Amino acid sequence: MDEEVNPDHENVNSVLAQDSIELFHILSSQSHSVIMELCQMMPSEAWRQYQLDPSSSSAAGRPELIKTMLDYFRSASARKCRNFLQSVCFSCENIPMLLESRLMSVAGYDNTDDVPSPAAEDVSLANTDGCESSRPAVTSLEQRLIKRPRIDHWEQYISEVKKFLLKRWERLTAGLVREVQLENVWVSPRAANRSRDRPDQTPGSADRGGRTPEPDGDYGYLESRVTLETFLQGCMGKVTVLVGQTGSGKTLLTSCLGQQWASGLGPIPSSFVFVLLEFRQLNLLSHPLSLSELLFQYYLPPTGGEDAKRAIIDYLLTNPEQSCWVLDGYDEFHGKLSRQEVQRKPLHLEDPLPVADLISGLLNRQILPGSTVLVTCRVRDLIDLDGISDKVGQLLGWDQDEIKEYVDNFFGAKDVALREQAAQLLLSSRHLLAMSSIPALCNICCICLEHLLLQCRDKDTGGAPMPDEKGSKARTDAQEAEGAQMSREARGEEGNRRGNPAQRKQEDGKRKGSKDVIMDGTNGRPQLTPTSLQVPATLTQVYLTVLASFLSRAPNHGGDGKPKTKRFPHSAVTTLTILSQYQSELCELSQLAWRGLEESKILFLKEEIPQEVLKFSLKIGLLSQVELRRQDGILANAYCFIHLTVQEFLAALRIMTSNDVNDAQLKKRFSLKTRWTTKSDQKTVFTDSLYLYVCGLASSECTPALVELAKVSGRAQSWVQKRQDLVLTLLKTMCNSNTLTGPKILQLCHSVQESQNHQLAKQVFGVRPKLELRNIWLLPNDIEALAFVVNSADHNDIGLDFGACSMELECLIVLARCQGIHNLSFHSRKYGDRFAEKLSSVLPKFTSLRKLEFSGASLTATGAASLASGLQECPHITDINVSDNNLRDEGISRIAEIFTKLQNLSNVALGRNSTTLNAVDCLIKTMSSCLNIQHVHAEGIKDLTVTFFQKSDMNSHKSILESTISLLNQNWNKSEMQKLAESLAQCPALSVLDLSGGQWDEDILRTLTEFLPKFSITDKLIINDSCSSVEGLVVLTALLSDYPPVMELHVRLQVPVKVSIVFARGREKPASGISKSLCLSFCNLYPADLESVLRCLGTSSDLTMLDLSSNCLGNKGLKKLLDFLPRLSKIQEINASKNDINMEGVVMLAAALCSYNTLTEIHISGGGKEEVNLKFCPDESDDKQQLKMFRVKDSSILPSDITKVCRKLVQSRFHWELELSQCSLTDKAIKNLLKVLPEMTSLQRLNVRQSITSATDALELVSCLNHSQRVTSVELSLRGDSFINFDTVKVEQVSCRLTHFCLKGDHLKKLLEILQQGPQLSDLDLSSNQLEDEDVGSFVHSLPRLKISTYVNLSNNRLTQQGLLAVASTLCTCANVSGVEVSLGEEERCLIWFRQNETREKTLRIREGSLKHEHLIRLAEIVSSCPHLAKVELNHSLLEQTEHFLQLLSFSQSGCVFSIEERWISAEKAVGLMLHCLQLNSNIQTVRIHQNTLHLTSSTGLTTDSDLSGNAAQSSAIKKIGLVDCAVNVYQLAAIESVILSCPFLTELEFSHNSLGVEGAEFLCSVLPRLPNLTSLSLSGHQISETAAQNMTRFLPCLRSLNLSHCVLPGGLQLIEALGQCVILEDLCLDSVALNEESRMCLARALKHINSIRRLRLNEIVTAMDNLSVLDLLAATKGHAHLEQIELGGWRMACRGIEELNRLIPNWKELRKIKLSKNLISDQSGEKLLEALKACSHLEELCLSDNKLGILTAARMALIFPSLTHLSVLDISLNHIDHEGSNSLSKAIMCMKNLKKINLTSVGTSELRPVVASLAHCPLIQEVGLGWNNCRDEVALEVARVLPFCHTLTQIDLECNSLSVSGAEALLKALRFCPALQLIRLWKNKISDGDVHRLGLRDRRMNFSST
Repeated sequence: MDEEVNPDHENVNSVLAQDSIELFHILSSQSHSVIMELCQMMPSEAWRQYQLDPSSSSAAGRPELIKTMLDYFRSASARKCRNFLQSVCFSCENIPMLLESRLMSVAGYDNTDDVPSPAAEDVSLANTDGCESSRPAVTSLEQRLIKRPRIDHWEQYISEVKKFLLKRWERLTAGLVREVQLENVWVSPRAANRSRDRPDQTPGSADRGGRTPEPDGDYGYLESRVTLETFLQGCMGKVTVLVGQTGSGKTLLTSCLGQQWASGLGPIPSSFVFVLLEFRQLNLLSHPLSLSELLFQYYLPPTGGEDAKRAIIDYLLTNPEQSCWVLDGYDEFHGKLSRQEVQRKPLHLEDPLPVADLISGLLNRQILPGSTVLVTCRVRDLIDLDGISDKVGQLLGWDQDEIKEYVDNFFGAKDVALREQAAQLLLSSRHLLAMSSIPALCNICCICLEHLLLQCRDKDTGGAPMPDEKGSKARTDAQEAEGAQMSREARGEEGNRRGNPAQRKQEDGKRKGSKDVIMDGTNGRPQLTPTSLQVPATLTQVYLTVLASFLSRAPNHGGDGKPKTKRFPHSAVTTLTILSQYQSELCELSQLAWRGLEESKILFLKEEIPQEVLKFSLKIGLLSQVELRRQDGILANAYCFIHLTVQEFLAALRIMTSNDVNDAQLKKRFSLKTRWTTKSDQKTVFTDSLYLYVCGLASSECTPALVELAKVSGRAQSWVQKRQDLVLTLLKTMCNSNTLTGPKILQLCHSVQESQNHQLAKQVFGVRPKLELRNIWLLPNDIEALAFVVNSADHNDIGLDFGACSMELECLIVLARCQGIHNLSFHSRKYGDRFAEKLSSVLPKFTSLRKLEFSGASLTATGAASLASGLQECPHITDINVSDNNLRDEGISRIAEIFTKLQNLSNVALGRNSTTLNAVDCLIKTMSSCLNIQHVHAEGIKDLTVTFFQKSDMNSHKSILESTISLLNQNWNKSEMQKLAESLAQCPALSVLDLSGGQWDEDILRTLTEFLPKFSITDKLIINDSCSSVEGLVVLTALLSDYPPVMELHVRLQVPVKVSIVFARGREKPASGISKSLCLSFCNLYPADLESVLRCLGTSSDLTMLDLSSNCLGNKGLKKLLDFLPRLSKIQEINASKNDINMEGVVMLAAALCSYNTLTEIHISGGGKEEVNLKFCPDESDDKQQLKMFRVKDSSILPSDITKVCRKLVQSRFHWELELSQCSLTDKAIKNLLKVLPEMTSLQRLNVRQSITSATDALELVSCLNHSQRVTSVELSLRGDSFINFDTVKVEQVSCRLTHFCLKGDHLKKLLEILQQGPQLSDLDLSSNQLEDEDVGSFVHSLPRLKISTYVNLSNNRLTQQGLLAVASTLCTCANVSGVEVSLGEEERCLIWFRQNETREKTLRIREGSLKHEHLIRLAEIVSSCPHLAKVELNHSLLEQTEHFLQLLSFSQSGCVFSIEERWISAEKAVGLMLHCLQLNSNIQTVRIHQNTLHLTSSTGLTTDSDLSGNAAQSSAIKKIGLVDCAVNVYQLAAIESVILSCPFLTELEFSHNSLGVEGAEFLCSVLPRLPNLTSLSLSGHQISETAAQNMTRFLPCLRSLNLSHCVLPGGLQLIEALGQCVILEDLCLDSVALNEESRMCLARALKHINSIRRLRLNEIVTAMDNLSVLDLLAATKGHAHLEQIELGGWRMACRGIEELNRLIPNWKELRKIKLSKNLISDQSGEKLLEALKACSHLEELCLSDNKLGILTAARMALIFPSLTHLSVLDISLNHIDHEGSNSLSKAIMCMKNLKKINLTSVGTSELRPVVASLAHCPLIQEVGLGWNNCRDEVALEVARVLPFCHTLTQIDLECNSLSVSGAEALLKALRFCPALQLIRLWKNKISDGDVHRLGLRDRRMNFSST
């Protein structure tokens, strides 16, 4: 405090005059009542004017009033002036302490009686927390006089605190090795974070690179530094946080700060009170207490008693800004600040509060707002102070100079050799060096080194006593004092961070820079000349040595006071020996350390430590003593380990030598620490190094020591090794994890290094080939750990990415030890030229380096030169990235100089480097010397990249390598363009030159075009956004004629502006010669501009494509263009769309189509305003057969326009097509069109798609049938295509289709009139026209008068049963109607077929008719009266009235087949229905029920016999009955018996695939003898017992046909033998009957006796057949000359069997069907088989599926099939005919005119288009199988093309192919031409579910399901 003013030596009035300005400001902030009270001390006349004018005392008038008052007392008497100053000090608030002391001193205490009594009004005083509240006003002299004594107590207390802190400092600094000075302590300022929580953002498992997310706050990344003294300047009134590692000296520095304050020095004013509180002390305060109790009981009590306490507290609350609170060691605080938002409400300080609340209130300004607060903690705990701290600084660790200084001080000046050796050892060990950056650990390292060196010296001197023992003893005492002092810093920290020497060298020069340590080649350590002392290899081993060094200081048990190690010979004095001597003590200490970790305790009371252990530990220095004040205020001693890491190491020893932590607990707790912390992390005082030491102790090097220590706990060596194995297993799990963040991976590397396990190290990079480290402070020992892991990896493709990681230059030296680095990246502004210089010196050591990134840094040209020099020595480098630096042009040139020296370069990134055009010019010039540059890319000032050709490209001779250049968004002037052009002219061949974004004027463009012939560009020149005027466009257009290599010019002047010039060199020329294109779309060209453009073209006859779309040419411009056409002799296409052309221009185009021979197509839309496209073909000949097209779409055409256009088109000499699609045509326009139509003799097609919108218009067009005899087809539809096709001559038949109109009433009548007068119709489609029953009836009535040859389609016309019957009646009324097909189901169908040949048979098919009784009567009449009716099919139409309908039928039609399918026909009802049929009519010849279908056949030549009566009479004509697969079971046997016995003339009996069982089979065989006329028997699917077989053998000789397929034959041999007696047997089927070898031999013998056989089916008769059986069976057929059908599927006879079969086939002249599937027939055997089949001229069916046929067989088919004219079925599925075979097969199919069914499923090729095309030559084709061939849309399109030619086609299989929705759409479109087609299978194609649903709704014949 300044010396007080003596009132005797200074005049009071002069003091007032000197301080009046400051007093004026103080009084201006006081309340109105205080000012009025002071004014009353003046006479009334002195301030009367202010009394008379109340407004003068307002805020506006107060300054004048205060000024008047100060002026008055400045000239008043000394006594009045003193009284005034006393009143000011008593009444006013917020007076600075120095000013108040000065004023009170000069005013004195005299004459206080003369002080006038103040007014009685209240005086409002400011509350301590700043809130507006009031306290009682000063109303008496006693209250006013309180303030002076309060100041006295305050000053006295400050004096006492100073004495206290000075004594504390004296005690703390006793024996310090190094003096502590704030100006020599370095701090890195950090940004104070406010309310941010940053979680440990661990990436997912998909991120394999160990990516570390970027942090969201500035946490601990130290870049600048200041002294602690400078940092604390300006901290008054703020909350300042000082962070540092445990042992970094925070407690010592806070005490030093207090000492400086007490000495009147330092940043804290001496008038403040300095309160130093330690959190370790506050931890003991468990009960609530007030601020007064905290200050006076646990800091320093005042000497003045309670009055002094009250005065001090009162003054403190009134003047909080005059206090400084230092809170030391928040990291040790057991509590944690609440994370809820702080409610800044005032606290009641007189009430006791928990300590945490008091501290929180102080930090959050709820207590003593404006006070100065300094908090010390570790970095990890800084996150708790977010939103609270105003300033944050981090203590920097010692650099090598400071460490060297400390070592020198530690060892002193007497033993120079020992000192030098210690310094050399310490600086050579990465672990010791890292530890020594922390002062406390530096002391420990010195103790360790002294121990090691003295041991080594003892060995060298043969055990002689050490010299200078007295000095050594004194040094030891000092070291112990230092260690004890440093142990006060035993608080944890997150890692060993320290300052950056490289950056410190750039400071103000107060210190020397770091010195590099000279390393040798062995592990980077310097050689010690005197000894061969080896420093421990790992941090864990260092701590083991440290432990031994402290133990070596213990006295012997004899009490001689000498170190115990002196008693042993040197050979025995090892770490293991020392540890073994103190097993029990170490056991107790490790247990204490572990208990502390478990309880988060670092301080132990005396009673918590065994006394012997305590005494021992204090003596050797492992524990130190701390003085604390208990809750009751009594001082007590506590003890702690000298450093937290020592406690953690001892705890790790406990884990590895005892079972305090069992295996399960260790697995659960084992973890890696991270250098990032979050608010959710559990608070801990420790450094999280525990498990690092655990990993180190798991090393085999530590096993002997652990075994020795474990003996105390009774643990054997096996237990220790098991515990070590467990730790390694846990570490291995973490190595294989791919979810670790960068900091955790770094910690993992440390852990693996500590374990010294190379196998674990290999696995670290096994799952993460690239490691990204972000915003981490890296030390050399971090890099060394990383190097250990990298060098252990099995591969050399490891990547390291350092992003904003602070590191010393020494780290790069260590990084060079990493041998497997493939990718090395540095991203941060922290990395500058000095960093690059250091990096360049080590780059050649990275022999595996391929990619280097040095981006986003602070590199300049100087650094680039250094980096380039280093990169020259890296011949394998492929990628370099130095973007986002500050290289400028010079730096770019430095990098470019090394391009030729690095032959493996692939990519160099140089962007964002503050470059100019000179840098680009430099790179372009480099291309002439560096021929492997592939691409130079520059975009403005942002991007600059160079890519290179690879060696494989350079060595390839397939193509010439050409470079590309992209210089985008560069604003060149004319001179710069000229300079660039000169550089480009020197470049080797360029494929592409991109100069987009230049925004040049005409002169610059002309400069470029002038140099263009000098450029060597082979592909294109791109100058987008560089040409903006028509003048520039004309300049560019001239290139087409002036510069021959220019092939294409594309210009667009509207935004986005695009310009490109394409060159010819290197391109293949078209067959017709040179082809040039000019595209000038979106260029705002007017007719005059077009004239300029055409003038530039001159006589350029090579132009083939001209695009003038989206301009402003109009009709005038169009005329100019058409007039220019003769000069464009090679033009192929002109696009003049969107040029405001109208119908006048359309007429001009129509005339042009007729005038110019080469003009072939004109496409117009929007009446010429939208599309106008002209297409040409070379005028090589005057071919009148050439088809031209005039297409007008989406236009509104007036009748007059129609006439004009058509009149122009009539003049055409060529065949042409007119399209008026989507046009608006009026009735008058259509009539005008029809008037001109007969004159259009060359017209081939009139397309009016979506232009006919009414039935009236449609009928108007249909009338053309009566006006033109050239019409071949008319198809009009509201929903699909509408067109009229013409021929050049008169046609005989016309196809007419009108669909989706409303042809009711008069419209239908008019249509019928037109059709009756018109030509012969091939087909008539009136589907979907809303005709309904009445109109259909009218049509049917007129049908005999219509000339139709194929069919009429009346589907989807809302028919009911009446309409159905009307259509069915045509079978009777129209003689040429051959069939009627009607379905009233969901898919309504109605087809009338007409007779195609001489056959007179008729068919009727009705599906889902839902016919009622009256309908059945009429249907029965139609059926009964219909002549030549051959077949009637009724599917799901009769409901339950089947029997009734059968009664209505007369069955008078000879041989007519009735098929009735109903769902209810099954089992018992099926048998009942059969009985009913047998009793029904004597004309029924066949009754057969198959599944749900009843088949009846009337007898031939018989009529109804009305004379016969009884059941026998009714059924006497029945010759064939059958119940097949209709679920008949054994319960219907009685009914079946009556059926059989009622048919005495039965010749055929079929009971197959039912559920009759053995009993049923025996029953059937038992009744067979009662059927004397039976000649055919089928019992498929039954089990034939021996009894049944015996019954069968008796009548087998009478049979001509026997079918036992799928039967089980226990008595099979008996049956097979009986077959030999069937000499008249013609048909034998034994499919899928399992025959053993004996049965097969028996069958072979039997077949030799059956010469009458015609049909032999032996498919799948055995699963595996030997060659002998095959040959025997084949040989048995040798005499069967009349064989018509043979099926041998599944025999697997292979080549030998086929050879035998080929010898037999030529004898089967009558063969009609052969099936040889699954017979392993090779391609060569298949070829020979076909050659043998050539003799079978009657062959109808050939099945060769599932063999090995190929292209040879397919080729033979093309030769053989033309001779097999009857072939109708071909199955070659599941073979591999390939694409070539497909072509051969297509040739064969063209000759198969009788082909009905072909199956090509899975034939090994998707190229089936030729096969499909050939089907158009097969008029009888019904089924086609193309599934499972991966066919694409071209096959579907070909199917759609041939469908109209396949009138009989019923089914196509295209499942499991690769058809898209386009192919399916094409098929759907073609279905309208195929009314007979019932199904297209499209399951499993590449069609979306939505399209499947949509297509299925449009036509249900499109089947997308699997069934």
